[in-house]
Amino acid sequence: MPYLPSPFKRFCEHYPELNDQYEKLARACHEAGPLDEKSRRLVKLGIAIGQQSEGAIKSHARRAIEEGTSVEEVRHAALLALTTMGFPGMIAAIEWIEEVIEAKER
Repeated sequence: MPYLPSPFKRFCEHYPELNDQYEKLARACHEAGPLDEKSRRLVKLGIAIGQQSEGAIKSHARRAIEEGTSVEEVRHAALLALTTMGFPGMIAAIEWIEEVIEAKER
């Protein structure tokens, strides 16, 4: 079972029917266009980086690597944030991604 953060687990426990609907919507969005799985995952990682959402960055980085995206490609996605969101935001994203990479190597 992949890592799931406690707040998400609590949401699922308290609102299972909402989570089911959310999962259906997420699946429908995922399958609605021509992007392949790897591209979709990197786009979602980029969105998470733009929002500076530590949990989402770690989740999408972890899932991208588990699905076959190389560590270098995940790092590159974070580097692309530099000119759009600035150095501090990009560095934070890289640090969170590095935590995921280090955890996978243990």
